[in-house]
Amino acid sequence: MTNATEYVQLIQEKIHQKDTEQLEFLQAIDEFMPSAIPFLEKHPEYIKRNILGILTEPERIIQFRVPWQDDEGNWQVNRGYRIQYNSAIGPYKGGLRFHPSVNLSILKFLAFEQIFKNSLTGMPIGGGKGGSDFDPKGKSDDEIMRFCQSFMLELAKHIGPSLDVPAGDIGVGAREIGYLFGEYKRLKQYDAGVLTGKPLDFWGSKIRTEATGYGLVYYVKHLLKEEEDSFEGKTVFVSGSGNVAIYAIEKVHELGGKVVTCSDSNGYIYDPEGIDLPLLKEIKEEKRQRLTEYAKQRPLAVYHASESVWTLKESADIALPCATQNEINEKTAEILVENGVKIVAEGANMPCTFEAVSVFTKADVWYCPGKAANAGGVAVSALEMSQNSQRLSWENEQVNQQLDDIMKNIYDTCRKTASKYGNEKNLLLGANVAGFEKVAKVMYAQGLV
Repeated sequence: MTNATEYVQLIQEKIHQKDTEQLEFLQAIDEFMPSAIPFLEKHPEYIKRNILGILTEPERIIQFRVPWQDDEGNWQVNRGYRIQYNSAIGPYKGGLRFHPSVNLSILKFLAFEQIFKNSLTGMPIGGGKGGSDFDPKGKSDDEIMRFCQSFMLELAKHIGPSLDVPAGDIGVGAREIGYLFGEYKRLKQYDAGVLTGKPLDFWGSKIRTEATGYGLVYYVKHLLKEEEDSFEGKTVFVSGSGNVAIYAIEKVHELGGKVVTCSDSNGYIYDPEGIDLPLLKEIKEEKRQRLTEYAKQRPLAVYHASESVWTLKESADIALPCATQNEINEKTAEILVENGVKIVAEGANMPCTFEAVSVFTKADVWYCPGKAANAGGVAVSALEMSQNSQRLSWENEQVNQQLDDIMKNIYDTCRKTASKYGNEKNLLLGANVAGFEKVAKVMYAQGLV
């Protein structure tokens, strides 16, 4: 029988040969695969059944065209996708992303990561992802509505509350979810549980908007507590200025920390007095303006155009990357270490490169991978599904407490699993093995279908 290391390398080689151009997907595969080795060494029966070969192949990939009419009456067309990756532990669950960068590679990487993220929540949800290369920026509400209706016209054939339950992601907020849900309702009749991230007026869950950012901070809170520490007095760097970043900032401030940075696609803000959260919300959520407007209203804040927040050379204790994949590379990771950062927790999906993670590991920095640390969003989406099934709406306190409990359980699971398989500080190993073990066992029990 092939040993675990040889088997993992063989599967990696096959994937690289088949998906040569899918760089983000290959990065996710290469990050995950070494973590599977210690588990497979203890469970060689999974090698015989080729569990990795089956698991790494999506159950279904759906691609379709999305024709829509702009405000000038011209017809445009975009590509739509849904990756239904693994349904072993429940219906496919994962967001829809509308962004020009969307392609098959990015969505496969996101869907693959979603399998283990969803597994770690302890909720009965499988892994999927979808979206389009449509860019909502600069589009009118009517154009976005027409695009969403056309997108759902095809997507509706492939989703349902017991089959596949999409949510929002980059470029897909409450407005887009509303348009998508309205079109689904026209086509299939009313079904509250078919999408999550819905506005509260039609069966959305309270604190769903805040959930990923809050959950990220809760994860770090539990890590700090185990190390007999807290957020009190900590200086925190945050990237991004969307929902994840804004509500991570909010929760850090509630717990006594001070966030001094945020960013957008054009640059970043450094505010040594601490980010003015009401002002940031006004600019980003109400007026939808660029961060340059923030700097104009804060005398000590500086906007650094065309630069990464991770190039800032100021002391900090914690870094929360909440923008996009591969935003922290080896060089910027070294800057964070020099700045004194002791914890890096991912609010975005795969924002740290291999090389960056290696820098953190060598410097004894706690690295909290996104598949664990940013699972709060999908956890509350699953709670929204539960509320929809019961035709109930829970109050803020109930949802918030369940989110905190779920994030504590995810942290505890990662740390205990990491300790069991070699190093309690290797939370990446813990997250990968714990997420994989549950899915692999269920797949095995179901006959590897």
